[in-house]
Amino acid sequence: MERQKAEAVIEAILFTMGDSVEIGRLADVIEEDKKTTREILADMKTRYEREDRGISIMELEDSVQLCTKAELYEYLIKIAKAPRKFVLTDTVLETLSIVAYKQPVTRVEIERIRGVSCDHAINKLLEYNLIMELGRLDAPGRPLLFGTTEQFLRSFGVKSLEELPEMNPVQIEEFKQQAEQEAQLQLNI
Repeated sequence: MERQKAEAVIEAILFTMGDSVEIGRLADVIEEDKKTTREILADMKTRYEREDRGISIMELEDSVQLCTKAELYEYLIKIAKAPRKFVLTDTVLETLSIVAYKQPVTRVEIERIRGVSCDHAINKLLEYNLIMELGRLDAPGRPLLFGTTEQFLRSFGVKSLEELPEMNPVQIEEFKQQAEQEAQLQLNI
């Protein structure tokens, strides 16, 4: 397929899908290998930036997505309803961090680490599309396994889980102490 036609096809697919699309699937559609498809995507991304366009191509692990440029957000708000903002309480953030660093992880494992029930936090994270069910553990009761989503990556500005900062032992110890204090408060109520 001619290069200009391939770019048009990729752009149309990314625009129409709205969500991310695996690079391998794009390569199949334009009948190119992944390396060539990545080169085409890189050229498109560079051109969008050079021409100061209102869109950009965001890479998420082995997928890409067509997005509006972040610096144009204030203009989008003027035309669209304000997007729903979600509030991540300390409890929800702690639960999210456990899922991010330990995935795939079960509810019981999260509760063991936190020392308290995490039903509410998990439900909120599922509602916000920051975590998802990955399947079931091959163990008695077949508990659900949770992991993070692409929305998690977008929300925290990372392209892959490898970009998450490493936790140092002092932070981990402080986290355990906070969870123990929270558990004590729950018992006293």
